[in-house]
Amino acid sequence: MSRPAQALNPLILELRELLGERLSTSESVRQQHGKDESFHEVAAPDAVAFANSSDEVAAIVRACARYKTPVIAYGTGTALEGHVQALHGGVCIDVSQMNEILQVNGEDLDCRVQPGVTRKQLNNYLRDSGLFFPIDPGADASLGGMTATRASGTNAVRYGTMRENVLGLTVVLADGRVIKTGGRARKSAAGYDLTRLFVGSEGTLGVITEIQLRLYGIPEAISSAVCSFPTLEGAVKTVTQTIQMGIPVARIELLDEVQMDAINRYSDLSYPVQPTLFFEFHGSDNGVREQSELVGEIAAEFGGGDFQWAIRQEDRNKLWQARHDAYYAVLALRPGCKGWATDVCVPISELTRCLLETRKDIDASGLLAPIVSHAGDGNFHLVFLVDTDNAQEMAKASAVNDRMLTRALAAGGTCTGEHGVGYGKIEILKAEHGEAVSVMRLIKNALDPDNIMNPGKIL
Repeated sequence: MSRPAQALNPLILELRELLGERLSTSESVRQQHGKDESFHEVAAPDAVAFANSSDEVAAIVRACARYKTPVIAYGTGTALEGHVQALHGGVCIDVSQMNEILQVNGEDLDCRVQPGVTRKQLNNYLRDSGLFFPIDPGADASLGGMTATRASGTNAVRYGTMRENVLGLTVVLADGRVIKTGGRARKSAAGYDLTRLFVGSEGTLGVITEIQLRLYGIPEAISSAVCSFPTLEGAVKTVTQTIQMGIPVARIELLDEVQMDAINRYSDLSYPVQPTLFFEFHGSDNGVREQSELVGEIAAEFGGGDFQWAIRQEDRNKLWQARHDAYYAVLALRPGCKGWATDVCVPISELTRCLLETRKDIDASGLLAPIVSHAGDGNFHLVFLVDTDNAQEMAKASAVNDRMLTRALAAGGTCTGEHGVGYGKIEILKAEHGEAVSVMRLIKNALDPDNIMNPGKIL
């Protein structure tokens, strides 16, 4: 937990001189910055610094390095594995005011932004240019946070994750040095790929202050559809066959019947309370028609009903907003409880078995835990609705989660497809990567020998 701010008086005074009123030690601001959307307890920093530029971030980090004080970067606080909790106190650098779109290169389909820019802000800015940025993890997360956690979302099956869409970075290292990685070229064979090292590093290697991103042209035609199934197995098999046939769907999301009940209530919808797939098709008019016909045939083979279409933009927006609000819809099922969100990702051929066995474990436990899945890339999520003061409930949730993680690793998958490690999945990371974790630790020690960059996370 955090230390009293008075224990850092010399550093606080130095930062106050640099930032003025943009340095806060108030209890409410510190508490706000010591938590994310997860069930993990608040761990407040000693102070919160609201930075306006890369130079300011570098100055803050240099000051913290002199006092060997932890540094935690903060964007919008929408992470799910305790990424922003200040486990050892220190200074939280809030980059939300660094929210300028610095450059858009329409002819080259790329842009450069500050880390506080959110995905919705960027797409609103791009709306009249015929371009868009496709990565959408659900919450209106900051692009700096999305880069740091290697986020993905509903479009990942076609457009990839942040890993594929970050071209270059500006990063402040633990000693205050500012480096630039990557560039605007679509490929390079020059040296180590430092960009990929920082994408997904969760603030443990440096603070990201600028991001060069890949953009895409808005498709000629976009159509969304909803299809309900009598069984979860039928829905999952529709997904796997669609992917194995190479049909280029843009989104293919799976929601079980518990999740569908939740979003119907929360978002005022009236879909059948059954396992359901949300689709979106991008391309030319003919391409979208062909994709939807093929997928419709596959769905019918596995018991799927008729597609309910959302073609107008306002209807598509309503549908996908409901999907993005799934976490909050789940929380509303059991007011007063917290959501323990967790995820795994498995090879597409293993998705049916892993998902059905996990559903069986949930049912046997008696817990309320809806399943939602970015099924097109083998990634699925649970949200355990738990009373964190109830030791028995927490033990049951932990047991189901452990079985799901172990099953995913045995299938050749990963312990987290997009939530990240934070401090919630450190132990299972060792099981997944084995001796490679010691190499990660060597990299961490080389770049951050005093362990001031978001300590207690990943390693």
